[in-house]
Amino acid sequence: MNFLSHLFLSGNSEGLIIGNFIADSVKGSDYKNYPEEIQKGILLHRQIDTFTDKHPIVEESKIRLREKYHKYSSVIIDVYYDHFLASNWDQFSSVALNDYTKEIYSIIQNNQHFLPDKARQFMHYMIQYNILEAYSRLEGIQRVLEGMAGRAKFESNMEHSIHDLREHYSLFENEFKKYFPELQQFVNEQIGT
Repeated sequence: MNFLSHLFLSGNSEGLIIGNFIADSVKGSDYKNYPEEIQKGILLHRQIDTFTDKHPIVEESKIRLREKYHKYSSVIIDVYYDHFLASNWDQFSSVALNDYTKEIYSIIQNNQHFLPDKARQFMHYMIQYNILEAYSRLEGIQRVLEGMAGRAKFESNMEHSIHDLREHYSLFENEFKKYFPELQQFVNEQIGT
């Protein structure tokens, strides 16, 4: 899952939201340097990633991309699934996506003293280009994939994967719609809701 899914699955807890947002920038046991609720968010992020990486429905999606994008297929699927969450937002939330993203940006900005440098840099980019809301549009997904391809250590060709999304759109969307409720249930069990 990518940023929108992780943040959405954090519910209303600012600590979980911040922890989920910074988790990729926090290595190993460094999470223990944060307040307890942020620690929980970092650990939740890791649990979500593990659940996602091992899930058979997600594997079906990745197989469709693996020949072209190899190890980057997982990253691409994370972005695709955020697109399907954003484009089907009203099925998952009673709060409009625009209002939700404004609230999330506000929470992250108000807690930026907790953000590692890498996360703080991304925060500025995310807000400037309204990335969370941009996930709902294919043009927004294209921009995200191009940005990720530019930051990849090796040639990834991720910027071309928008064509695969268009070609197999309904297959990916159906897989997301089967998978995401299972992820929500898993998260609810982890956080005790």
